[in-house]
Amino acid sequence: MSTSKKTSSKSSKSPAPATKSAARKPAPAPRAKAKVVAKPAAKPALAPVLEPVVAPKPVPKPQASKTVQTVISAKVDVGFGNALYIRGEGAGLSWDTGRLMDCVEAHLWRVALPESARGYVFKFLVNDLTWSTGPDYTAASGVADTITPAF
Repeated sequence: MSTSKKTSSKSSKSPAPATKSAARKPAPAPRAKAKVVAKPAAKPALAPVLEPVVAPKPVPKPQASKTVQTVISAKVDVGFGNALYIRGEGAGLSWDTGRLMDCVEAHLWRVALPESARGYVFKFLVNDLTWSTGPDYTAASGVADTITPAF
């Protein structure tokens, strides 16, 4: 007999891979849920309330108070080189001293007097010496009056 090895007809198989046992690993513990803090809903951005644009009232400019003036004019030819004066009672006038009038034209003399509560009583003088004839003249405060005196 021969000394040979008998080979079995069975094929050699590698061992079967190990299988997991029927006992399974315990399921992982559920994770603790993170606390969800509800944030208050963001307030919707409100459009700013627009007020109507109002132009500021203009500030009145300070004005000099309107001065009330009485303008007395005399139409008279007093001669070249002479001047016309006025005397009387009322603001700016005196019976003792005459006030020189302005020559605005060849035969027109004018004076502007300040406001007077009682008005004016007056007479004209040539060169503050010769009085006009007739009664005294009168004028209310704030008027413009033109007189033709006689000498």
